[in-house]
Amino acid sequence: MSPTLIFLLAMSLFAVNNGNPNVEIKTGVILDMDSNVGKMSKTCISMAIADFYRKHDNYTTIIHPYYRDSKQDNIQAASAALDLMKNIQVTAIIGPMTSSQADFVIDLGNKEKVPVISPAASPSLSPINNTHFIRSAHDSTLQLKPIIELIKHFRWSEVVFMYEDGEYGRGLVPYLSDAMMSIATKVTYQTVIYPSASDDWILAELYKLKTMQTRVFVVHALPDLASRLFKKVNEVGMMDEGYVWIITEGLTNKLHYLDHKEDLMQGVIGVKSYIPNLGELFDFKRRWKREFRSLYPDDDVTALHTSGIRLYDTVFGLAMALEKIQKEKGDSTTDSDGSGALKRGSRLLQSIRNFRFNGLSGDFNVINGQLQSSVYEIVNIIGNGEKTIGFWSPEIDGISKKLSNETKGLKKVTWPGESDVVPKGWEIPVSNKNMLRVGVRVGGFDQFIDEHIDLETGQITMTGFCVDVFNAVVDELPYAFKFEFVPFVTSDGKKPAGSYDDLVFNLSVGGYDAVAGDITILAHRSDRVAFTLPYTEAGVSLVVPIKDERKSAWIFLKPLEKELWITTGAFFIYTGFVVWVIEHRVNEEFRGAPHKQVGMLLWFLLLSVEQTQ
Repeated sequence: MSPTLIFLLAMSLFAVNNGNPNVEIKTGVILDMDSNVGKMSKTCISMAIADFYRKHDNYTTIIHPYYRDSKQDNIQAASAALDLMKNIQVTAIIGPMTSSQADFVIDLGNKEKVPVISPAASPSLSPINNTHFIRSAHDSTLQLKPIIELIKHFRWSEVVFMYEDGEYGRGLVPYLSDAMMSIATKVTYQTVIYPSASDDWILAELYKLKTMQTRVFVVHALPDLASRLFKKVNEVGMMDEGYVWIITEGLTNKLHYLDHKEDLMQGVIGVKSYIPNLGELFDFKRRWKREFRSLYPDDDVTALHTSGIRLYDTVFGLAMALEKIQKEKGDSTTDSDGSGALKRGSRLLQSIRNFRFNGLSGDFNVINGQLQSSVYEIVNIIGNGEKTIGFWSPEIDGISKKLSNETKGLKKVTWPGESDVVPKGWEIPVSNKNMLRVGVRVGGFDQFIDEHIDLETGQITMTGFCVDVFNAVVDELPYAFKFEFVPFVTSDGKKPAGSYDDLVFNLSVGGYDAVAGDITILAHRSDRVAFTLPYTEAGVSLVVPIKDERKSAWIFLKPLEKELWITTGAFFIYTGFVVWVIEHRVNEEFRGAPHKQVGMLLWFLLLSVEQTQ
């Protein structure tokens, strides 16, 4: 039997023997039991309960954990939470550990009024919008602050973001772009990698990234995918001198899960929450290793990381809040069946959404359901370990070598390729022999293409609207290449070497790699080369003098053609004739002398037109 279980049994006997049985607080715990993280977390929770009640043997409450296995499935986690809330009627739930599972469980917690205490770090899960959600970890967006300070420190102007598909990876994407904009750094490309992606797909994506100019990569992925990724990074030669690799907190905390880290990730920089390694924490790590061996004798001892230490502190915070509520309410907080379980209410929720104490992880400060920011540690992977090269905290302006504003900057960094030279962050990925030759025809309109020759150096510079468009397109490409403009001129350079058709033909036979200029898209040219979409509209226009006819009395006739006026008049007369034929036999107004009948007819038609208007 493990030391923790022996201690819990002893505590129960102690409470009964003193005639004052403790109030049992039913608490649900949802973990991926078969995973390394799940086993590590369960060990930390068991030790936290034992340690807390050993230090507070006079407390009248005691947490009784009810463990449920989520089996790494979102629906299973929700089903486990529903069972704990409905059947066990737990006071609170600790877990799940992942954001995708927590998304389901938090909705149930809001509905059933059960607090859910989870380290789910996705920014889409907000304690503000979910009143029964208490986040026992930092919001994942907080780690972007030390990352942007790191990039700002080395003045890198471009980065590539590589992230794992899923709730864990996608949640950080929009915040990273906004963070980089704040320091005028451009995210030139984003690569989403599916966990099921084949090694061949990863290789193809890395080869594409290698052809680009940017050499700074930020990786946001879990250990399983990251291990495969960095193996391929080494294969394609992207872990050499000149490259920069930065990994986020989730991966930095779990580096011990990566295979052959010492061979794959030399020179990588990572960020993670800083936890002072004081005497109490050192003693806890030693005891934790012994406890893990007793609980899982057939497993290799996994490493303890930040999430486990924070779970330990979470149990402490919950236990203190429960005892506080018990003392305030007294015996009225027990259920009518005598089970001694606390009633779930707003007082408990308010207490665990706002509490603060010094735990193993340092200042454990929860405000409005969110663990507040603390110090971040910047580490450099060297050999089989990690070297601390700097710190970031809200109180420090930028980054510093120590936890103070007095030592700005970072300690010496060992970059990929075992280089001591700070990478410039970009590189032209092609050589001069592969330079793109862009043909241009001069001698036409200077506004489109013009040639300037430096008399001293003989260097040719091309200007004009078409050149500006070409340069703008090249700047927007996600990769870099060298090119030069080559004028399409005779050997003496004084006149064009032919027509536009000749220029197009020269391109089609390999004389140039591309052509830029004011070239009209024609059918016979399209048979030889491929044109871009038109970027300007051109046509033939006729310029004529304006004849001012506004003073003419007949200006009102101008809007309609002569033929249309004649047709209108004919219909006018025809309509009057039809009216006369109908009215002549029955209406005396349409009888009499011929001139009287014509006048009456015209008067009737004009009157009808006026009434119509």
